[in-house]
Amino acid sequence: MSLIAATIYFAIVLSSALGVYLTRRQAQSAVVHRANVPPEFTGQVSLAEHQRAADYTVARARLSIVETIFDTGVSILWLAVLLAPTYALLARFIAPGLTLSVALVVSVAAVGYLLDLPFTIFRTFWLEAGFGFNRTTPRMFILDQAKSAALQILLAVPLLYGLFALLSVLPNLWWLFGWAGLMAIMIAMTVLYPTVIAPLFNKFTPMGDGPMKARIEALLDKCGFESRGLFVMDASKRSTHGNAYFSGFGKGKRIVFFDTLLEKHTPEEIESILAHELGHFKFGHIWQRIAQTAALAFLGFIVLHWAFAAEGLASQFGLPRDPGLVLVILLTASGSVLHLLSPLTSWLSRRAEFQADGFARKMVGAQPMISALTKLSRDNLATLTPDRGYALFYYSHPPVPLRIAELKSAP
Repeated sequence: MSLIAATIYFAIVLSSALGVYLTRRQAQSAVVHRANVPPEFTGQVSLAEHQRAADYTVARARLSIVETIFDTGVSILWLAVLLAPTYALLARFIAPGLTLSVALVVSVAAVGYLLDLPFTIFRTFWLEAGFGFNRTTPRMFILDQAKSAALQILLAVPLLYGLFALLSVLPNLWWLFGWAGLMAIMIAMTVLYPTVIAPLFNKFTPMGDGPMKARIEALLDKCGFESRGLFVMDASKRSTHGNAYFSGFGKGKRIVFFDTLLEKHTPEEIESILAHELGHFKFGHIWQRIAQTAALAFLGFIVLHWAFAAEGLASQFGLPRDPGLVLVILLTASGSVLHLLSPLTSWLSRRAEFQADGFARKMVGAQPMISALTKLSRDNLATLTPDRGYALFYYSHPPVPLRIAELKSAP
């Protein structure tokens, strides 16, 4: 076994072991603090609600641990055993070339999807349903899965053909053009998402006239935010979780509220949640995330450039020099690398959330935001006692107790 192959195997196992360890710590933290509501939430979150959140955290942790161990075994099995015979089998029916490379990547992805499907079903119809969140019917679930698979195929297959074609047309600069093309497509998808993709899964209804809409429009004017309208999404068809977001660029920006959010929150709380989202816009967080993604993708394409070389990655595993094989190896290894880098990306995300909270406090005051965060945490069964190590790796948002403490301490 080559040193590079051994390093990749080690990274996969290390990432898995770290994930299991951190997830166990998260579950243990919920159990240790299960008997008592944190003092700062006394009177706002009942003991029964706090204990139910702890039970939900433990149940999610157990499923996550099983899934992590399973995924690790599958990844190692692909690299050590299955890739070579899968490639040989496809080569019996498809001549060497672009189509064979694309077929290999699509085949491995399809098998991965089928192997992950039982976990998705279990999570939706047992875990989420068991805690009262799921409203997805089996028919709706099947349709959602079919739509998602079709979209992924429609997007991935042309991209793969384009990437592999660039290898032969521009042998020295393909990676640079590939990176630029990928970023252009990502930005285009961001523009198309609110009007083309999202309506395939949910219904978006313009918010009706009334006091709530008037309050929101007044806040938008105060913040200097232009949008194509306010919409309510029928999130309750699938789940009781609540949220709000805006999407798109320029004057095409849309503001969307989950119907579940509007049902459970006061006008002041909804206003504070929107102000938080507008804070992301005001601080340029969307463009910062795009720049962060672009930087990571740029590094990824540099690695791809080396991996596709004559003595690149495939040979380290004793495999033929086919770009499809190389891409599968890199995609299999990339999850572990990104996991180990997640404290940095999570820190950047949490910093942005604190800034957005500060903007909401400036626009509507601290108390509505504190009330909204408390209610969101309670209704979504988010633990109020997360493990610090787990949060460092997996929390893109700061834990609610820290956000509330920051809101209270700010002048």
